Amino acid sequence: MKKISKVLIANRGEIALRIIRACKELEITSVVIFSEVDVDGIWVRKADECYPIMGNPVEAYLNYERIISIAKKSDCDAIHPGYGFLSEDADFAKACGDNGLIFIGPKPEHIELFGDKMASKVAMKKIGVPVLEGTDTPVLDKKEGEEIAIEIGFPVIIKAAFGGGGRGMRIVKKAKEFSSMFESATNEAVKYFGKGEVFIEKYLENPRHIEVQIIADSYGNVVHLGERDCSIQRRHQKVIEIAPSPLLNEEVRRELYRVSTKAMFKLGYESVGTVEFLVDADDNIYFIEMNTRVQVEHTVTEVISGVDIIQRMIQIAEGDKLQFLQEEVNLRGFAIEFRINSEDPQNNFMPSCGTIKNYLTPGGPGVRLDSSLYEGYAIPPNYDSMIGKLIVHALDWEGAVKKARRALDEYNIDGLKTNIALHREIVRDEDFKSGRFNTGFLDTKMDVFNLSAKSSLEEEQKKISFLSNMIKKIKDNNLTTRN
Repeated sequence: MKKISKVLIANRGEIALRIIRACKELEITSVVIFSEVDVDGIWVRKADECYPIMGNPVEAYLNYERIISIAKKSDCDAIHPGYGFLSEDADFAKACGDNGLIFIGPKPEHIELFGDKMASKVAMKKIGVPVLEGTDTPVLDKKEGEEIAIEIGFPVIIKAAFGGGGRGMRIVKKAKEFSSMFESATNEAVKYFGKGEVFIEKYLENPRHIEVQIIADSYGNVVHLGERDCSIQRRHQKVIEIAPSPLLNEEVRRELYRVSTKAMFKLGYESVGTVEFLVDADDNIYFIEMNTRVQVEHTVTEVISGVDIIQRMIQIAEGDKLQFLQEEVNLRGFAIEFRINSEDPQNNFMPSCGTIKNYLTPGGPGVRLDSSLYEGYAIPPNYDSMIGKLIVHALDWEGAVKKARRALDEYNIDGLKTNIALHREIVRDEDFKSGRFNTGFLDTKMDVFNLSAKSSLEEEQKKISFLSNMIKKIKDNNLTTRN
């Protein structure tokens, strides 16, 4: 396969900027598309070339026929989908190949397999990966679904067969709740994924959510880059991600690595991907899904491994072999990623939009900020609420938590509401500092967190404002006296 010289990035925001930077280091020309509300995006300025893609701001990034047309007209060799939008669309990946473009990601057949949660569950079960008890085919009838749920035993979870990101999911704890929850899940699945098929499986109460980062080339080499703990979630959406998991049993860790790499080798997987599991209180592991794309939280794995995951994706797409063997992977320290969202934690996490003011970012050793924000930038209301990712790294867990506390206290965004205050509360929580958390962590903590507390930076700004006013008064008084 030929070397890639020019890549169209079919995405926006911080992930588009992240891919641009990877391309620059590989001396690859970067091309971005932008909707009418993204004309002021920093990634549009940073790319080597940019092209408008008109229409509905969200649908613009889903119009793959138009995107492929722009890629061909601008003489691109390849397309990188980032995450979200078209990143797990098998038809898009196939259309890229049909049009002579390299899709920087897995084969279309693997995207299709793992995009179907039931089919992927069956495939993994066949090769010996543990899965939760549940249905292997779509459940279309409420009555049939209720009978299955009773047989499995409550609580159960209803999941969209072709979904992700917490959409189309409902937890059912009692039989009398099943009918309304089933309708709610299927309606949401249709709204977000265009398909209402759901499946039912046993629901684990407050497990840990652990995922393994995989990289595989086309020569049969499959390695892992360790695991991430994504247990701290709100409404099935990840809020904080950690690598490695602070309290994971070493035997369980090795088993997660073993089954993940074995499964991807047997299936002939290529590119990067994430195998996701639930781990119960007895350290039993259960496969839940495979994400065939770069994850939002790839950053923490990069920090502890020293591997640029985006660059590896591009090189594998070019046909290169992996540059290292499993025994050469050296994981060092702990990294924590905080998803920075434009939302109001004090108002049921309502999305918030506005123009960025007084933008102060953290820095120093072991601090990374992946964001496309700048002072004066107006956050559009059309997209997901995540506006940045703060990542910290230290040699031990305690050091990572302390660094996170310091970095979050330095971080200030005015002009809209964010969840930074929530993160500040989390890193001061005793259970978090001890590494004791699972998927129920936020549910039990929200009532005790003080989301109106001011950070030391905000208090410092008050002092600065007070001193500035005092200096102004002194100057005004001196001027009046001289006159």
